[in-house]
Amino acid sequence: MLAAELRRPSWTGEHVAMGTNTDPYQWVEGRYKLMRGIWAALRDARNPCSVLTKSPLLLRDLDLMLQVAEVAEISASLSVPTIDERAWRATEPHTPNPRARLEAVGELNRAGIPCGILVAPLMPGINDDPRQVEEILTLAAEAGATSVGGQGLFLRGETRGVFMDWLRSYRPDLVDHYEELYGTSGYLPAREQERLRGMLVHPDGPRPSAFRLRVQERRAHQAEQARQAIAAARRSRTVQEALF
Repeated sequence: MLAAELRRPSWTGEHVAMGTNTDPYQWVEGRYKLMRGIWAALRDARNPCSVLTKSPLLLRDLDLMLQVAEVAEISASLSVPTIDERAWRATEPHTPNPRARLEAVGELNRAGIPCGILVAPLMPGINDDPRQVEEILTLAAEAGATSVGGQGLFLRGETRGVFMDWLRSYRPDLVDHYEELYGTSGYLPAREQERLRGMLVHPDGPRPSAFRLRVQERRAHQAEQARQAIAAARRSRTVQEALF
């Protein structure tokens, strides 16, 4: 179906962002392997794309991602909202260990696929300790992450009731605080959103975080490595086609 859509005359090659609504690498993907066909269709259409996931399972498809990189822009991002064991198990049950996700960030970048992290959702009183966030940023920098993003928790529609029921059982002491924060809105107040963003950009005050400094130093080097790897792959393919 994707291949057919990408062949439509009306399709102009817009960027395809996977994982922005739900994770394409959930458990069932390990059985059905739908993403391999999706990567192949994007490769054949030379269509720019990106993926956001919580799972190192995407490394299974690194071969196809590298093939996409030869013909189109591609990037990845791993969601790492916390590395605190208790918070992780309570808020993301049955998901891959956050430290394994950070290892996947490193492997993707070493292979030449630009990969960053998304520290989201940030939940006041649960995973917003500045020291823990800074540790995530430090580990991400060591993994060569090319970008960092993050945002506060959205509580829209039925999600609000589900989350508040969970909060009453996990952290009843925070229920009143969340009811005050969210009021009748699905979003955190602007001042709280700004506080959370500040931990990702300026966690220690006015100076840039260690993450930002390291990313700036490494980004140009990684981009050059990726260009060299892709050029080498193209040369190899050209030689192969000439011989056979």
